Amino acid sequence: MSRVLVLIIVVIGVVLNVYPQESSFYDAPLGGGIGYTPGWVMPKVDGINTQLRNINFPNIPSSGFYSSGVSGFLYLGILKNFRIGGFGFGGSKSNSGIYTVDPLGSSSIAPQLEQRQTDYSLTGGGVSFEYTLPFVKDVAVSVGTLLGRGSLNISIYRNNGGAEWQSVWQGVYSSPVSSFSMKNSYWLFSPILNIEIPAYRMLCFRIGAGYQFTFGGNWTYDNDKDVSNVPSNINGNSFFIQTGIFIGLFSF
Repeated sequence: MSRVLVLIIVVIGVVLNVYPQESSFYDAPLGGGIGYTPGWVMPKVDGINTQLRNINFPNIPSSGFYSSGVSGFLYLGILKNFRIGGFGFGGSKSNSGIYTVDPLGSSSIAPQLEQRQTDYSLTGGGVSFEYTLPFVKDVAVSVGTLLGRGSLNISIYRNNGGAEWQSVWQGVYSSPVSSFSMKNSYWLFSPILNIEIPAYRMLCFRIGAGYQFTFGGNWTYDNDKDVSNVPSNINGNSFFIQTGIFIGLFSF
């Protein structure tokens, strides 16, 4: 990250030296920066929750979960009000519960308590393209898109507490599968709206929102074995809200 920041500052310095610093120099936003971008992601989880209910596993809350990442951008002097950048993010949610299990469906064996857990995570990264609205002054209001690659990971686990070393290995050999992980790798496209408020020449704050559309993905499980016939409503599509604090050189 430090190398990216140094590169951005060097490029901005070159731009500032190439263009004369007159009043016309500020007719369009200039500069760039890099920063930390916490946010809140609200994926579409109805499809996966239907599947989880069918096998009596904890659902993923539809309210969403926290994510964090880094983002950077640089205004291009050759294209007025246009900027290009990069981004990366990740977030996850885990939900667990205690369930009563009837061993082998037998009424002669006392029901047992079993802990079940569902983990759900989204990650992604790529490039950003934005246009800053020229009629807004003092702050930067930008519309644009994110393009990149991402992945949705779903893991489920079941156990009845701690275990002795040898019994764990014996269980792998003699018991049916009790946990697994699935992964959906895809391309992502996200329309975005960002507002950046400068606090100082080298510091600004961001608030923004967007929607992630996913396409061209494939599903795998465990050691990258293909999964077919996955319902189309189980995907990484999600609405997100993003904040951020950036350092760099800004002239909005």
